[in-house]
Amino acid sequence: MNYANNILETIGNTPMVRLNKVTEDIQATVLAKVEYFNPGHSCKDRMALKMVEDAEADGRLKPGGTIIEGTSGNTGMGLALAAVVKGYKLICVITDKQSKEKMDILRAVGAKVVVCPTDVEPTDPRSYYSVSKRLAEETPNAWYVNQYDNPSNAQANYEQTGPEIWEQTNGKITHFVVGVGTGGTISGVAKYLKEKNPDVKIWGVDTYGSVFKKYHETGIFDENEVYSYVTEGIGEDILPKNVNFSLIDGFTKVTDKDAAVYTRKLALQEGIFVGMSSGSALKGLLQLKEHFKPDDVVVVLFHDSGSRYIGKIFNDDWMRERGYLDEEITKAVDLIQSHIDKPMVTVRTEELVAHAIERMQKFKISQIPVIDVNGFVGSVDESDLFQAYIKDSNIAEKPIKEVMGAAYPIVNKEALIEDVSKLITKDNQAVLVDLGNNKYHIITKYDIIGSIK
Repeated sequence: MNYANNILETIGNTPMVRLNKVTEDIQATVLAKVEYFNPGHSCKDRMALKMVEDAEADGRLKPGGTIIEGTSGNTGMGLALAAVVKGYKLICVITDKQSKEKMDILRAVGAKVVVCPTDVEPTDPRSYYSVSKRLAEETPNAWYVNQYDNPSNAQANYEQTGPEIWEQTNGKITHFVVGVGTGGTISGVAKYLKEKNPDVKIWGVDTYGSVFKKYHETGIFDENEVYSYVTEGIGEDILPKNVNFSLIDGFTKVTDKDAAVYTRKLALQEGIFVGMSSGSALKGLLQLKEHFKPDDVVVVLFHDSGSRYIGKIFNDDWMRERGYLDEEITKAVDLIQSHIDKPMVTVRTEELVAHAIERMQKFKISQIPVIDVNGFVGSVDESDLFQAYIKDSNIAEKPIKEVMGAAYPIVNKEALIEDVSKLITKDNQAVLVDLGNNKYHIITKYDIIGSIK
């Protein structure tokens, strides 16, 4: 009989698949190492198991212990599989930008999930780096994995992923392209491939908001390059020890929008259902096409499964809200598609200013139309309310009619964007669009800005 003794024995030996339609402009042979065939559906299974086994071997992880790690989700899944089979507890510290699917999956395999804010400095006590370390210190019999600096991360890819790629290409690989996060995959694979053939070129794919590309090119860690981004699993605001820059020939950066768009293209044109970092890797490869000759063999690694991004990349509403769908936006009605199904927030003339402020805070809006029994009669804007408050601190208890401005102009839903834009001025911050059947919606300058491609 041919079977695995447990799920951990099925890690590795993932397939290599030729890309065709999405790379039709590239003459070289382009192959994808599709890592979602691992049991935890990502490349992180390899290093998670290696880190656990190495920690067991040297006594850092003891029987009945608790594994603690900060993760974007995939490493947590790999650790969870190891914890289930080997009998450990697991606490995963994750940022709030990660998909809900990732959090639900981690809980499904027994992990405790702690969610931390994304937009804080790495040294902030609320960051997932800091919280992970603190929990490891406070939890009895705990082991903090620290995948960013743990050498077993890169070693796993040196021992497994690199040799698999070399054997699957019969040693003909000329370029390796992969997204860079903790650095374990690119560094481990690069070390193995360059030992086999020093001429193999290693390209890292970075994201805007991350420090890798500039640091590699200049040696400067530029904090001005650090800002929030949407893409999960690649890019960093720190320099993990696992990123061996000396083994990397270059970096290319990919936008969040391109990452999302090219992730969808892989599903639609190749039938390869992967996550957002794989879309980044594909777009990065296409940006590097001038480096590839017809006889070259280019391998790109696809990190994880698209099943963890159903509520994001593969959700039209989520994509539309961020301007990632290339829809033709020419009319007033096109501008409000992301919120057309939601009722427009209004306030009545006799309501208090406090009520308008509460609604602005609740719905995170800056402008509200004012109505009475006859229809739209005025408007309130947060900047106007602020100026009124400076003059009179008791403004919150006054009726809206005493502070409201002029009513917003109303346009037909077929009105051209150019005409709508002209109506939004310094003194008029919004326009109402008539959808028919006594239904209206609001267009603000941010809707106009969001339509710009």
